[in-house]
Amino acid sequence: MRRPTPRVVRILVYAVLAVLAIVPFVVASNSTASPASGINLSSSVQVSFPNSMTFDVEAHSDTTITKLRLHYIVDQQNYAKVVSEGWPQFSPSTSVDTQWVWDMRESGGLPPGAQVEYWWTAEDAAGESAQTNISTVFFDDNRYKWRSITTGPVTLLWYSGNDLFANSLMTAAQQGLQRIENDIGATPQGHVRIYIYASTRDLHGSLLFAQQWGGGWTFEGFDIIAIGVATNQLPFGEGAVPHELTHWVVHQVTFNNYGAGLPPWLDEGLAAYIQGAVSDYQAALNYAIQNNQLISVRSLSSPFSAIPEQAFISYGESQSIVTFLIQTYGEDKINQLLNVFHQGAGYDDALKQVYGFDQGGLDALWRQSLGFNIALNLPQELALAARG
Repeated sequence: MRRPTPRVVRILVYAVLAVLAIVPFVVASNSTASPASGINLSSSVQVSFPNSMTFDVEAHSDTTITKLRLHYIVDQQNYAKVVSEGWPQFSPSTSVDTQWVWDMRESGGLPPGAQVEYWWTAEDAAGESAQTNISTVFFDDNRYKWRSITTGPVTLLWYSGNDLFANSLMTAAQQGLQRIENDIGATPQGHVRIYIYASTRDLHGSLLFAQQWGGGWTFEGFDIIAIGVATNQLPFGEGAVPHELTHWVVHQVTFNNYGAGLPPWLDEGLAAYIQGAVSDYQAALNYAIQNNQLISVRSLSSPFSAIPEQAFISYGESQSIVTFLIQTYGEDKINQLLNVFHQGAGYDDALKQVYGFDQGGLDALWRQSLGFNIALNLPQELALAARG
């Protein structure tokens, strides 16, 4: 059985975690099959955010019911719809009342607001079958009373702070989308929901297996973003919103049916570039330069360290690398690079197609731009040609 486990990307902030209560929420989503088959079905679902969904079903027939199956589809970006199944345990009988629990602590969680379509099928000993109507359940975080505003492709939801607070974040979102279009030539497709939690503590309470330093998440394929922004941390939020929106837009324009993604240095570097100057990133980069602790571009193609100090260096370097590419070779080539990744190219192949060098060559050129005396491992004329 395949269950979706969304890949997430994140920005950095220190946090103190606390144990949060999980509040169950019941969704009355009943559906009944036509009695023409002789099998009557009814169902409902209970959401216990962020841990689980419990799908209940009742089946009645004059003949022994032998099979019950839950079918569900998670609404996310895919080239083909993936239908998953849940097999509840029950004893064959003419009357069955059972359930199937989607325990996300085992499978990996869903983001707040994720949409799931589901239906039940049944068979009896006479070979008759029945199916409920397709129903939709939203995996909402109903622990909070959300308010919302919408401008263009962005809906911003929040529960703490006044209208000025939310409008300031929305302004940052619109300005961020404009910078994304101007600086990297990418435009959004569809609509995104940004959930603004009142603190990093609240944000982490909405996620399973959250890393301690995560302050914002873009849930790839879901058109959903979640960020922790306290009302007294508005400047942080005004930077975090365009950062996460960059992930959202870039993931859309590079999505492909080969399962190929972006190297983390490019993904996070673009987001940090659009976000703008971040003192923690620059300080970490300066420290790495001064102490000869720079991480190679090729190493930055692997997931960043879970150690906050190392992660900050990775973010600072990624921002610097992307800034070098844009300032040296221009914005058009960054857009070309994203288009090549959209075609499913590998990391080195994509760079070679657009710039004429691989990650090793990029590493050398970038370090030269920082003042290091690095011998290039590629013909100098190739690097000069790429600048054109």
